[in-house]
Amino acid sequence: MLRLFIIILLSITSAYAAIETYEFKDKDKERRFQALSADMRCPKCQNQNLADSNAEIAQDLKQKIFEMLAADKSDTEIVDYMVARYGDFVLYEPRFNAQNAVLWLGPGVLLLLGLIVVIGLTRSRNSKHAENSEHTPELDAKQQKQLQQVLNKDKKS
Repeated sequence: MLRLFIIILLSITSAYAAIETYEFKDKDKERRFQALSADMRCPKCQNQNLADSNAEIAQDLKQKIFEMLAADKSDTEIVDYMVARYGDFVLYEPRFNAQNAVLWLGPGVLLLLGLIVVIGLTRSRNSKHAENSEHTPELDAKQQKQLQQVLNKDKKS
């Protein structure tokens, strides 16, 4: 009974394990395949790359990459094909274009605006502080004498 249970358990888990067997003519194409499938996002899983995904669409895309490599397509041609078919979303690092310029430039623009605001506030605070220190009233002789008496009184106490 225990043997049967173990056999069933092992057969269930092995059914879900996908073993990919892509035979490459040279190591360079195999390396390119690994790099491309690691750099592209699975359209179904969204947060997994093609290499880690077991989704059917990921399997299809890996097969397409394999076929294109076998047809001696360049990495750029393969990436362009995937982007044309699935959009920039398939890339973990989308290309810079007009559609996503805000995503690329936004953080820098916000940082620059923040620096401008901080510099402006610092300068205005410094200029107000300078104005306040320039308008310190001068004491006449009577006021200085009274101040000296107060200070002397504090020293005696």
